[in-house]
Amino acid sequence: MTAPQLEILADKPALVQRALTLVVEAIHSAVADHDYCTLALAGGSTPKPLYSGLAEQDLPWEKLYIFWGDERYVPLDHPDSNGGMAKAAWLDRVPIPPDHLLYAPTLEGDPAASARQYEAMVKSIFGGLQGLGPSQIPRFDLILLGMGDDGHTASLFPHTESLGVDDRLITVGYKGSDPRLTFTAPLINHSHRVMFLVAGADKQTALAQVLAPEGDDEAYPSRLVRPQGELHWLLDRSAVGDLDLASMSIT
Repeated sequence: MTAPQLEILADKPALVQRALTLVVEAIHSAVADHDYCTLALAGGSTPKPLYSGLAEQDLPWEKLYIFWGDERYVPLDHPDSNGGMAKAAWLDRVPIPPDHLLYAPTLEGDPAASARQYEAMVKSIFGGLQGLGPSQIPRFDLILLGMGDDGHTASLFPHTESLGVDDRLITVGYKGSDPRLTFTAPLINHSHRVMFLVAGADKQTALAQVLAPEGDDEAYPSRLVRPQGELHWLLDRSAVGDLDLASMSIT
């Protein structure tokens, strides 16, 4: 892992604009390097305007493969669906081939079975793109992540079993009794590039713990994100507050 890159933006609109620039650059770079780009999306409110902005770009749509780092266990047309949000804000507005949109399966009635099904889908796509065997970990070009005010990321919540899963690509994460499908830490950490988008004053306490040189990974799961490639944090000023980021690093 290279040293994390931290950028502080004035506000959420500035953060979204910077994220848009970096995501577009990452897509073009990946396509120039190996003729496709694999991108895993985050849910939540922060990236929604980013997705709307991406819909306005001139991108090599047929070369994009879109996945989700986590998904609530609801139908795609449910208001809480991460996939449904991205579909309405972005994906329905551009000509990405339908078989390049890898929505998480959430209609099985069995979250563990759905996690296995989604893992098989991911392995199948990367097997074709990268020639990976069944035991090899796919390497995404870019994974977008958010961070909750409790320090969770994707659906890796504090003090839950999902944090210790290291033999699967996809597992079931729980927020209370609410099941969600989520990338595991090993899959996230195999990425070429991971980008956190963090906005809002309610994130200050968790951010201080996550970026501290030493801390509790179980209590603040975003600390588990230590990718082989680049780690980029985009933070708005309200999320940083008066934290002294110069004294912090992710180890």
